[in-house]
Amino acid sequence: MSWYVYLLRCSDNTFYTGITTAPERRLHEHNHNDRLAARYTRSRRPLQMVYFELCADRSEAAEREHYIRKLKPADKQALADTMCDHISDELPR
Repeated sequence: MSWYVYLLRCSDNTFYTGITTAPERRLHEHNHNDRLAARYTRSRRPLQMVYFELCADRSEAAEREHYIRKLKPADKQALADTMCDHISDELPR
């Protein structure tokens, strides 16, 4: 099973970081399902996935998530800038 760490831009221009096995599904859940969305993202819709990366396993994804969460907003933006403009075309399902 593949694990990913991802970064979402919220409607208030804050960032949310998480891990998942299916980035496209998880983005949909954050945007459309109050029961499955993170509490932080529920009131900050619409959300846009601005970064994701494949990790070797769940443990690596969790470690990377922890690292990214501690970054300053400008550093998170720099990370997001490394992804192409059409990230939705590349999201693993």
